[in-house]
Amino acid sequence: MTEDATPVPAYRFGDLLALARRSWTLAMARELELRGYSRYRISDAASMRLLLAGPLPIGRLAAVLGVSRQAARKVARGLEERGLATTQVDPADARKLNVVLTDFGESYAMAVVDVIEALNRRVAAQVSATSLEAADTVLRSAITEGDLRRSSQSILPPARDR
Repeated sequence: MTEDATPVPAYRFGDLLALARRSWTLAMARELELRGYSRYRISDAASMRLLLAGPLPIGRLAAVLGVSRQAARKVARGLEERGLATTQVDPADARKLNVVLTDFGESYAMAVVDVIEALNRRVAAQVSATSLEAADTVLRSAITEGDLRRSSQSILPPARDR
């Protein structure tokens, strides 16, 4: 390298990705608060969508969230404290503890889904279809962990006919 050459700074994709995730989380909390739901937690997006499908054993919640059973119990406890869910012994297997949405939790879960869809539409409206497809490709290439990679495969790529 000559004395005149200046090193090119490395692209900091991870930093930008972290900032985008934080911005998304803040937007989720703000939009939900505008709809009357305060105290949004990061785990709500995944857990609420999972629980909309029906009661879920703590062990299954842990597996899908990618956390320990202890962490899943903490998520369930937080949902209970906010009146969003209850825990009940599984009638078919007393060893299992199921997390069940309350009526309030079900309406909150539907609001979470609606806000996620609105934020997705907002992002899609701000960039070209080509840029959105490129971003999708880059994000998928950044997901290298086995279980996370498998989960990402169930997420549809952006529609080409926007």
